[in-house]
Amino acid sequence: MISESSAESAAIESSKLPESPKSTQSAESISRSDRSNQSIWHDRAYAPPVAAYLHIPFCRRRCFYCDFPISVIGDRRDGSNSLGVQTYVDQLCREIAATPSQGRSLETVFFGGGTPSLLTAAQIVRLLEALDRQFGIAATAEISIEMDPGTFDRAKLETIAAAGVNRISVGVQTFEDRLLQAIGRSHTADEIETAIALLQSGIIDNFSLDLMAGLPHQTADDWERTLDRAIAIAPPHLSYYDLIVEPGTVFDRYYQPGAAPLPTEAAAAEMYRHAADRLTAAGYDHYEISNYAQPDRACRHNLTYWHNATYYGLGLGATSYVNGQRVARPRRRDAYADWLDRYVESGGVLEAEAVTAIDLALESVMLGLRTAVGIDRDLWRSELRQLAGVAAIVRVDRVVDQYERAGAIAVETDSTRLRLTDPEGFLRSNSVLSDLFNAIEGDES
Repeated sequence: MISESSAESAAIESSKLPESPKSTQSAESISRSDRSNQSIWHDRAYAPPVAAYLHIPFCRRRCFYCDFPISVIGDRRDGSNSLGVQTYVDQLCREIAATPSQGRSLETVFFGGGTPSLLTAAQIVRLLEALDRQFGIAATAEISIEMDPGTFDRAKLETIAAAGVNRISVGVQTFEDRLLQAIGRSHTADEIETAIALLQSGIIDNFSLDLMAGLPHQTADDWERTLDRAIAIAPPHLSYYDLIVEPGTVFDRYYQPGAAPLPTEAAAAEMYRHAADRLTAAGYDHYEISNYAQPDRACRHNLTYWHNATYYGLGLGATSYVNGQRVARPRRRDAYADWLDRYVESGGVLEAEAVTAIDLALESVMLGLRTAVGIDRDLWRSELRQLAGVAAIVRVDRVVDQYERAGAIAVETDSTRLRLTDPEGFLRSNSVLSDLFNAIEGDES
């Protein structure tokens, strides 16, 4: 399922924004012994993680747009009767126990998938206990879990709430049965309403709804009804995703982006603008390209990714970011099992190249510009001057001026912040970032 951590989770795959280029400069990898003149971004690369992402790969079926590492178990299986699920929970507990603690308690935990709510409540509690034993979980931690309509009831909510889960992300996508069927979802509109009623009963009242636009056969009226219903529900948090036709998916075999029955690029952009208008008018803060929150309800775990901070990534296909190293686990269950055996035998040693200073600066800009607050312009310029030279600053300033005149970038006159405008800058984020990266590399063609 697509979720609020942007294209399921940044701990599973990179942002859909352009990949930062590999520097041709002679910037050396950051090391523990040579950090005296590094910026706050570099300090974050080695800060002890206070966030953990756990990937739960099981789904009833594969949605037609999904290219995530999942395992389909059908409508009659879940954690209570699937040996595969039970074995995987054992493996995940092994990985947690083998992962060295970096010394700080967890402040956020996120169960993503897949459909984590296919686990039993006891399995969810077991994983939380394993995390607490190995890393510690702060008393004020945000503990989120993705749950699909039709996969949980009051008893499950009560049990996991007692164990510390205090935030739910619900994969709604749309309130229209015909559109749910068109994208291969396993739940119905009635099951959505039942799930929302359970959440509104107060057991866990901090919840988010995932919504999707740009669906096949979706009209402007369909989207209006989706926004009407979402605003009426008034969840603390909403995530918005435009359908992306990923290679190798069911939709990739049948559809071409921008061609019927998918909306045109212009129509999809208008859906994005309309959502921004409606949701901000309803009191939501558009704090990140794909995410809206009521005051003080932004997802704390999401902000780990957008701030380019470190995190533990655990389970099939997950990527961890610890000690300046990004390490991806295998996406196939048999390969993950083999990897896990080697990992446990090594004492939790991960081998990967450390991120370079120039790439870290570029990643931090790419992620920071996803947020409404943007980046510290002066800090980035100072860092870039050291890493790429004065000529790169001149080229970057030229790109910033171009997009500022076009209304896509805002440079705050009373601070040092540089941000994308909402919604036009967010809509053009791919182009803005591509041009910024090309300017740094010296290619402005």
